[in-house]
Amino acid sequence: MAHHDAIFKHGTVVNHDGIHAIDVGVTAGRITALGDLGAETADRIIDCRGLHILPGVIDTQVHFREPGLTHKEDLESGSRSAVMGGVTGVFEMPNTNPLTTSRETFFEKIRLGTNRMHCDFAFYIGGTHNNVGELAELERLPGCAGVKVFMGSSTGSLLVPDDGGVEAILRAISRRAAFHSEDEYRLEERKGLRVPGDPSSHPVWRDPEAALRSTRRLVALARKTGKRIHVLHISTAEEMVFLADHKDVASVEVTPHHLTLDETAYTRLGTYVQMNPPVRDKAHREGIWAGVTNGVADILGSDHAPHTREEKDHPYPQSHSGMTGVQTLVPIMLDHVNAGRMSLERFVDMTSHGPNRLFGIAKKGRIAVGYDADLTIVDLKRTETITNAQVASRVGWTPYDGVSVTGWPVGTIVRGHVVMWQGELVTPSVGQPMRFLEAL
Repeated sequence: MAHHDAIFKHGTVVNHDGIHAIDVGVTAGRITALGDLGAETADRIIDCRGLHILPGVIDTQVHFREPGLTHKEDLESGSRSAVMGGVTGVFEMPNTNPLTTSRETFFEKIRLGTNRMHCDFAFYIGGTHNNVGELAELERLPGCAGVKVFMGSSTGSLLVPDDGGVEAILRAISRRAAFHSEDEYRLEERKGLRVPGDPSSHPVWRDPEAALRSTRRLVALARKTGKRIHVLHISTAEEMVFLADHKDVASVEVTPHHLTLDETAYTRLGTYVQMNPPVRDKAHREGIWAGVTNGVADILGSDHAPHTREEKDHPYPQSHSGMTGVQTLVPIMLDHVNAGRMSLERFVDMTSHGPNRLFGIAKKGRIAVGYDADLTIVDLKRTETITNAQVASRVGWTPYDGVSVTGWPVGTIVRGHVVMWQGELVTPSVGQPMRFLEAL
């Protein structure tokens, strides 16, 4: 009779082969048994009766702002917000200060995150004109999620707007690279369309054509170089239709805010809904949902990008673009599950299996023997109201303040450690770098 460190009993497991009422045995941070474990013993039994056990949710786009911008967020506070929302792992972005574009800046972030972040993590290397000769080595560093390129300007100074620069980066690397896809030249041409004091002019300035034009250029360069691309935070219906014809080279991320919010949010939230690329109208939102339904969209990322209230309260367009999201990804999307907009299996595919499949994360993304015991435990029937007071991010606000949702994360398990349970942080930070099959 086997003995385990822990058994998660009486829960409903949602996995690659369906939904099953089975137990999960965990030893030394790994899943060691699945099934009816009633006859087996453990140092700790966690009763999950009435709960669903999901593979640990991996948020593949967060900005935790350290180093250099820690008045907004740091790796500890951002990862605390993650685990309070049921997220067991994150990919963090390179537009910090200094930029994460060298061995030195990358390994400093690894040092800052290890055993200080509450979830496991990987960091992107920023691709620039200046470091292209080093990217083949940098993308294979332990804990590197790959290369991230900004084709359109956003927060920070990372920018490669030209086809020559993007092509050089793609030729230099072998792993899938992630792109912020907005056409910088069109954004510069249209700056005059910003209306001072009116954040609803943000999607007029950063219009659908700016996104589609950039994504068309990017796909052409991927085909020319024979490389894989990952297009972040799709915001237009047209891009989703276009990308359906290019799934051999392009994977697709969508965000909860582009799936949930529409043009009416500018009236309610003003600059607090200002994002790059922007929240658009209902027709684009439905076009993005169509991409989720038909499978063109591969994964969900929050694009958690916190700014202080002071920064968000600047009059538009001096106000900063970005919002919190890592803590609300799970409850917002479970509410969509309960509303019938997507199945629970599809949610798991986009937050666990999808990241594993696209990025080759070693031993994460599935509930399977031999995999890390990363689990997101949720109560699908629990109704809660999201509030600013719940937000563990340093900035302390969410665009979903006052929104009632059905479906709530109640447990975050990272390599067998119960990090969050029923809204309480119960284990000190245990975060470690993720490993990737293409960089072992």
